[in-house]
Amino acid sequence: MKTVISVSQGSSEYDYDLETEFLGQSFRVIRAGTDGDLSRAVALLKTYHERADAFGLSMVSDHYQVGSVKLEHPDTAKLEACIPDKPITSGAGLRGILQEWAVRLTQTELGHFFDNARVLFLNGQAGYRVAKALSEHTDNLFFADPYMDFGVPRLLTSLKQLETYSSLTAPIMFRPSAVKTLEAVLRTPLYRLGEGLIKGSLQQAAKDAHVIVAHMGDLANFTEKELDGKTIITSRVTEQAMDWLRSRKVAMVVDYSPWLEGRPLGVNVMEAMISAALSRSPEQLGADDYLGVIQSLGIEPRILYPNGYRRINRFAFVIHPLSQQYLTKTRPLDWVASVSPPMVMNLVEKAVAYAPPFIYSKVTGIKSPTGDEVEGWLITVGGTPKEIMAHDPEFTYRRLLAAADLAKRLGAQIMGLGAFTKVVGDAGITVAKRAPLPITTGNSYSASGALWGAKDAVKKLGRAQIGESGKMAGKAMVVGATGAIGSVCARLLAKAVDEVYLAAPEPAKLLSLKESIEQETPGAIVHVAGSADRDIEDMDMIVTATSGAGKRILDITRVKPGCVITDVARPLDISAEDVAKRPDVLVIESGEVQLPGDVHMKNIGLPAGVAYACLAETIVLALEARFENFTLGRNIEWEEVRDIYKLGLKHGMTLAAISGVNGVFSEEDFERVKVLAAKSDAGAPQS
Repeated sequence: MKTVISVSQGSSEYDYDLETEFLGQSFRVIRAGTDGDLSRAVALLKTYHERADAFGLSMVSDHYQVGSVKLEHPDTAKLEACIPDKPITSGAGLRGILQEWAVRLTQTELGHFFDNARVLFLNGQAGYRVAKALSEHTDNLFFADPYMDFGVPRLLTSLKQLETYSSLTAPIMFRPSAVKTLEAVLRTPLYRLGEGLIKGSLQQAAKDAHVIVAHMGDLANFTEKELDGKTIITSRVTEQAMDWLRSRKVAMVVDYSPWLEGRPLGVNVMEAMISAALSRSPEQLGADDYLGVIQSLGIEPRILYPNGYRRINRFAFVIHPLSQQYLTKTRPLDWVASVSPPMVMNLVEKAVAYAPPFIYSKVTGIKSPTGDEVEGWLITVGGTPKEIMAHDPEFTYRRLLAAADLAKRLGAQIMGLGAFTKVVGDAGITVAKRAPLPITTGNSYSASGALWGAKDAVKKLGRAQIGESGKMAGKAMVVGATGAIGSVCARLLAKAVDEVYLAAPEPAKLLSLKESIEQETPGAIVHVAGSADRDIEDMDMIVTATSGAGKRILDITRVKPGCVITDVARPLDISAEDVAKRPDVLVIESGEVQLPGDVHMKNIGLPAGVAYACLAETIVLALEARFENFTLGRNIEWEEVRDIYKLGLKHGMTLAAISGVNGVFSEEDFERVKVLAAKSDAGAPQS
């Protein structure tokens, strides 16, 4: 039987003595804690020298390799010197492999999990292998070594900075006299006044992080406020540790330590056992030795959920003011508008278009029935539709790419384009090619939401006949049919309505779309026209999806009583003044989506928890961890619309209450439109 002794600088309370089988050999493993007494550790090593085949050193610092810098810890070196003729190790070789594997396994199994994540290392030198692996997936790496080593309120923000820091501090790091001199300089009365601020800064860094890499002991000062929803990469996660993590509402834990006989086994112990079993020193162990042991024992990092499955993904969504009037709702521009002539606000509108993107709102509380959650940011670019259309596409591309850079720094894994930002140029294709994260315009769910809302409204009015198959007997028109949303609405309506009329000022595109629909849906009856005016009187349903930016695109006075008009455009195609002219017609804003969970975000002009469908598409993709370019360009496939609709249902998305320019429609509103439409049909005067 071979014997391995683990001498730990930790508490003797956790000492054990067990016998086990390892690599086909019998082993006795003894753990001896020294309660932080280095001289006692030296004495124990000398006591066990003759009886042990290999030694592990626990709760001591590894000799860190950070870039080209090697940091040799003097206490560890002193303990190693006590056993010159037998294997003795802190487990650094095996630990590095298991740490890196933990990152790679998690990224593979959970798919894009670490993409753009903000990762805080409480000890970057100890976690250098983890940082190197994570750097393949995110640039948002933060190292608290200056805090932890010297109390300096500074985070390192790259591997290069960590390597430079290590090279600069290596000469003094483990020299007590040098450290004491530095601490004497730092801990002046003025510095002491700032200690609370320094601690607060570290707590804030933890709060802002999505992933924290640390030993369990280093997390002791953090509370639920900082750790709620976080992923922790650590080791030796016992049931007691899980209870602690559970109380802090930690979402997920990645434990890279090996387990043996139902208990977490110190990496130092396992490396010592490997050395004893193979009769090699730790320095002689190679990759094949580690791989053979890991595979033969089935060692794997553990992905744990302290409070049940919980995954939090991240998104960003770009918004912009839809008119000059929107600018006047923002301080201090509201004051400027109240005291200045219109000419001044015109200049302000032009100037704001050049402003850098900024965060309008953090979005939290979105939770799917699957247990997946998302958080995100609404990022504002300053141009109104008037200003966006006044510049060439490259002007807007640059602002969207700046927004994408901001989104990446925040930790977003996908970004959606809202309103006119998805109309400019090639509708997202160029932005997606140049952006540092996946992009979607949200147009697939916008099309789905538009028809979802329209179908629900038609049912509520009860004027159009809908068969058992769900197909409507009647006529439907799409105004702006050659656009991204309009074309896919046309394709879907051809499957759901007897006759479809397509209107747009682009004859060649209309003919191409008509032929495509007829091939895709045999038997579909499709008509085309350069404008809505020719056939508008006969329509039971109209979808407007233009980029008219407030221009009148149809004469509502000619619309059939009881017609349902779904306005998908932003800004809206149909003004409140036009809507008021026809109380016997139902004009709804495109189907908005009720988000699942207890949603918190600033007002975007909709009821609480309700989002525009294009925003909802970005959220659905984030919930599903579909971090990929999704809806781009003007040729949307109807299969994408179907897929995002199904994914929305999976994640608890529902059609929000149907609303119009004056807010949500009540049942009384639907009844009133229905009665007025019937009177109009009979030639009776409206009231």
